[in-house]
Amino acid sequence: MTVTVRDVRPDSRADLEGFARVRRAALPFILVTPESLAHDLTQMHPDAHYRPLVAVDDDGEVIGTAQVHLVHDSTVPGQGNVNVYVHPRHTRRGAGTLLVHAAEEHLTAHGATRLLAWVLDEPGNRAFAELHGYRASRSAHFLRLDLAHRELPPLQDPPVGVELRPGSAYADDPRPLFELDAETTADEPSDVDTEFTDYEAWLRETWRHPLFDAELTTVAVVDGRPAAFTAARTDGGTRYATGMTGTARAHRGRGLAKLAKNDSLHRARAAGYTEAFTGNDTGNEPMIAINKWFGYELCGTEVRYVRGLG
Repeated sequence: MTVTVRDVRPDSRADLEGFARVRRAALPFILVTPESLAHDLTQMHPDAHYRPLVAVDDDGEVIGTAQVHLVHDSTVPGQGNVNVYVHPRHTRRGAGTLLVHAAEEHLTAHGATRLLAWVLDEPGNRAFAELHGYRASRSAHFLRLDLAHRELPPLQDPPVGVELRPGSAYADDPRPLFELDAETTADEPSDVDTEFTDYEAWLRETWRHPLFDAELTTVAVVDGRPAAFTAARTDGGTRYATGMTGTARAHRGRGLAKLAKNDSLHRARAAGYTEAFTGNDTGNEPMIAINKWFGYELCGTEVRYVRGLG
């Protein structure tokens, strides 16, 4: 059976649904919808040279995917992402190798000198990455919380001088949340330094993203300024995720991030969401401890693989 790799057609519902189906099968702890994929395809920064790819069989069924782009907001140029996922029922048919080669060719043509790929921490996936010249780097955990049955910590009143607001309270002017997101992201453990400086790009890629749920996002406010937050994502069904939880440097050590996350989780459950997902770098012990306190359990691990070019 022949496997063909091609670009995702942005106007093809079949391509978008097929891409989402493969991603959900390969990574069931990541939120993805056809609408979120279409948004990424049309709204990601031009400097990212974003190029989603699909591998299709003779019947036109999407059996593999690749998210391919340059890390345009990194302080170090020339870094490219190659995230390849094949449907578990269609492995060992050459789709992964074809996707990797097409992705590497695209990124090299746009000046990439270092390629990064997240790989599930399973023997077959790790062996595949190493066969293609990639070497293991840092790792990250996926965690899941059963919102339907697990008891959450009780809600607590904010300390004096602290107010909890939904992210939607900043609908008219989200810039304070952009500034907090930029500060906390800069301090996240990573092997890629990123720097949020483009407010308009953040509005397109984060604030207006179809998965972002401003109403279930919770912000802890001190002296009128956002001091901590947990950013919520929802898929319009039963799945909720936190994309980032963090605290401004000047307010760390006060439990504000935990306060914000607990508020968001309670409101997500009240809204009918039954599963909560999050992810942490394996070296981010403080956040892992907070998530275990909420009742999250490990449901998967990915390893970052790196390949230098030239």
